[in-house]
Amino acid sequence: MDTEIVRAWVDGWAVSRGAAVPVEEPWGFRIDVGLPEHVTRHVIPDADEALIGRLVEKITGPGTWLKTFVDPEVMAPWLTPAWSYDDPCFLMTTTLHTSAVEVPAGYHVRTWDRGGVTRAVVLAPNGGYAARGQVAGPPGAETVVFDQIETAPAHRRRGLGRAVMRALANAAVAEGARAGVLGATVEGQSLYRTVGWTTRAPLTGVVLKASGTGE
Repeated sequence: MDTEIVRAWVDGWAVSRGAAVPVEEPWGFRIDVGLPEHVTRHVIPDADEALIGRLVEKITGPGTWLKTFVDPEVMAPWLTPAWSYDDPCFLMTTTLHTSAVEVPAGYHVRTWDRGGVTRAVVLAPNGGYAARGQVAGPPGAETVVFDQIETAPAHRRRGLGRAVMRALANAAVAEGARAGVLGATVEGQSLYRTVGWTTRAPLTGVVLKASGTGE
């Protein structure tokens, strides 16, 4: 996997989630997240059986995540029963450009920036929540991370996710960004393809639920 793309994703994700500054390790990157179910994550650009085996043997803290760019079925024999899979995801990229943000009549899009993270929210005609997302990166980053894009179930299939993506892209381009990267779910992958994103690799996540025994 292209290490520079992975680095951009790691750096932007850490800003977006308010995590610690990523630390380079021999196997890739370590990010301290500090949540009960997500204490630390290790992002591994070039995972293989020997490398994952060493990490699995070394890591004992529940809530530790590994993120790799290999298919789940390839990675499965490298793990012990103590590790559980996240939902299937994909790393995707795009070249950013500005475009019109359109929503159905009665809906409204608002954006704001706080702490290096630009957020967009779509409000429903009654003023309630309809969709949201955010984009982030280190100061001056040319590649930024799109994150936590979601639409409320009652408001889906109305183009709101596309509107959020366009609003965030417009804001990122205005700050000098040229490219975007994100981790997409299976459902999200379909949306992002329609707005010009390209799948670069599978994104497989596993978490240590219990130390050593899989209990």
